[in-house]
This record gives sequence, structure tokens and C-alpha cells, in this order.
Amino acid sequence: MSDVRKIAFNTIYRVLHDEAYSALALNSAIKDNNLERLDVGFLSRLVYGVIERKILLDYVISQYSKIKPKKIENKTLIILEMGLFQLLFMDKVPSSAAVNEAVKLSKKVGAYKSSGFINAVLRNFVRNDLKYNLPDEGDKLKYLSVKYSCPEFLIEKWLKQYGENNTIGILEGLADRPPLTIRVNTLKTSKEQLESSLENEGVVVSEVDYLPNALNIDNTGSIETLASFKNGEFYVQDSASQLCCEMLDVKENMTVCDVCSAPGGKSLYSAINMNNKGKVYSYDLFEHKIKLIKESAKRLSVDIIDASVRDAQAGDVSLPKCDRLICDVPCSGFGIIRRKPEIRYKKATIVDNLPQLQYSILCASADSLSIGGVLVYSTCTLCDEENKEIVEKFLDEHPDYEPIALNLPSGFKRFIDEPEYMVTLLPCKGMTDGFFIAKFRKVGYK
Repeated sequence: MSDVRKIAFNTIYRVLHDEAYSALALNSAIKDNNLERLDVGFLSRLVYGVIERKILLDYVISQYSKIKPKKIENKTLIILEMGLFQLLFMDKVPSSAAVNEAVKLSKKVGAYKSSGFINAVLRNFVRNDLKYNLPDEGDKLKYLSVKYSCPEFLIEKWLKQYGENNTIGILEGLADRPPLTIRVNTLKTSKEQLESSLENEGVVVSEVDYLPNALNIDNTGSIETLASFKNGEFYVQDSASQLCCEMLDVKENMTVCDVCSAPGGKSLYSAINMNNKGKVYSYDLFEHKIKLIKESAKRLSVDIIDASVRDAQAGDVSLPKCDRLICDVPCSGFGIIRRKPEIRYKKATIVDNLPQLQYSILCASADSLSIGGVLVYSTCTLCDEENKEIVEKFLDEHPDYEPIALNLPSGFKRFIDEPEYMVTLLPCKGMTDGFFIAKFRKVGYK
């Protein structure tokens, strides 16, 4: 496992210090090193675990090191975090292996002078039976922040918006690895056929109760190596995003505009639900993302998607008149922390300018919708100023639009009281990503 630990170190370093995205960095590491499934599992657990638990790990380090974590050199700190994570959360790794491999790793990555320090801190922790103290529970923000490795400003926001029980639920959910959910490409196969094909490839498959063509999969190794993926029989899309697409209620031969479409899941979902009949205009600000959408459409044999570069805020390219409009706007991403744990360490000020951008995109796009057409606004964040306040302002300033009650699946749980035309999905254990959906109809001026 020593080589895998070095790969994990390099991946964590890229995410924490080179601003790489965790999922992309991890996928690249798996691909570049041609890892077996067992090694992929170990690598993923270690990489995501260290990034997810960094606040807690650093708090523990501060109790066993005379040097505070902020003063410890980056490479040394990552190796300590990796060692502590294995000791605390990876039961199958013997304590001796976690310590010895950390010392070896320090020499492999050029942190020779730190090997003694790393050895001393980790061995001291083991000698003390892995004991550590959490902050006093009387300081609720500090206690929850360290226990769940989440910044205090976010916890404070969620306590205010959702209450303590829901906030604890979110924090516990963020500590879990999220399910890997896929959408069946019904243009090529059925859910039953795909399930059988995946199981024949050694993949563990389970149903998603409230979505007709979704599956959760596990033990996949690198997804791109699966024959069913290569054949375009599915693509990856979280159940929250799929539920959002269901609210759009598309039909064959409609025209759909997806104004902030990358990575393209909602465009693909719409095209497949339309049986590849009609037109889906898919836009994004960056050419390389448009290329990815086109590649996915080609792999899935979807040919009604017209993907091109467009600035959704500036409206530099006129939108065609459409029957359905998707505004899945850029956001702070706090609803998908369990998928992108590095988002935890964004500054609180990231939210400051986003509502203006989101509202501008919504308003700039709305004129393209035909009378009677449906608009769905969505984000993958959990901030009222990016969600509820945006849509309430939009309805207040656009009398030609009316709210539509969401037709949520039977038994689907609402976490908070809110109008029927909007829903906030919380990433609690066993639930979807954190997501916000609101739905309107264009009625024209009365």
C-alpha cells in the first residue's frame, strides 16, 4: 500500500495547495497509475477522508504537537493528517503500519527532516490510546465545527435557516460518502437490462425508489472502464439533479433551453425523456465544458442537443423561444460538500456577489420562454440568499410569471416548511445532495 499512500499524498496536496478539484484529481490519479479496485478503494477513502476531516485532524494534531498546525510545513502536515486519519477511521490498517508508512512517506516526498517529528507525534498518539478532546459543548459552534470538520460560518448559517436537528443531520450526512447515482439511458437499454449488465461486471447495484430510471452503484473501479459506460448505457447524475429534471416535465418535440448546462446532466436527462425528439439548446461559458457535453451526447447517442458557448448573464447570444427553461445557476456549492469536500474551506465571502449574478442570469433568460412555458430554477447550495430570496424577488418583479406547485414523488420528505413551488433538499444520511428547486410558469401580463 506504500505506493498508494504516495499517490494519495500527491492528490491531497494538489487539492489543498494547487486548487485542484478532488474528484478530478482522484480520477486522474486512478487513471494515470492504472490501479486495481482494492487500491482504488483505499486511495479514495484516504484522499476524501483527510480532506473531509481536516479541521478535526488538525485539532488533534494541536494536542500532540508543540508546533501548531498552521506553523507546520505543508508536506509534513498532510502526512500527519494521513497518519491520524488511518489511525482513527481505517480499522483495517494496523497502528504500526499507519505510523511506519507515514515515516517512509516523509522520505519519499522529500520531507526527510520531518520524519522524526512525524514519528514522535503519531507514536505519542498511539501510546495514549488514540485519545483526544473535543472543544467544550458549551461553545456550540466550535464544538460542531471540530466534531464534523465544517467551518463555523456555515454551521451558524444552517442553524439559523434549518434549526439544530436539521443542521446536525446535514453535518452527519456530510461525514458519509455519497452514493454514486446514475441515470439509465433508455434510448439504448432498460433499467433492468443495465442492472444485469453492471452486476455481470462486478458492480454492486441498488434502486432509487423515487426515480424511475436511476440506480446507485458501488464497487465500480474506474467507471470509464465499464463496458456499459463505454456503450453509452448510462451517465452519472445525482438523484437531486435527476429529481430537478423530473420537475421540468418535458415532452417529445419540445424546445428546451439549459442556460448553465455544464457538465450537461440536465440537458441529457431532458433529451432522453423526450425520446431524442425535439431540441435541447445547451449553453455554458467555457469551450472545454461544451466539448465535454458534446462528447457525452455522442457516447449516449443523443443527437438533439445543440451545445454552444454563451454568457448567461450578459445574454450575448439570443436564446431561442422555448417551452422549458432550465436555470441551474452558478452557486457556492455548499450542498455538494460531501462530493467536493474542498468546498468546506472556501471563504465565507464567496456568497457575497453570487446572488446578483444568479438573479441576473434568471432575469436575462426568462424572456425566451413562451407563454405557458415552464421555468425551473435550481442550485446545489444551502443558502437562503441564493435560493429562496432569489425566487421570491423574481416573482415579485415579474408579474408575467406564476409559481407552480412541485409534483414531488409520493412519500418524498420535505425537511422544512416552504411554499409548494419550491423545495430544499438536505444532504442528510441516505438522502440526496443538498439542492434547491423552484418552478414557475410564464402566463404573460394580465
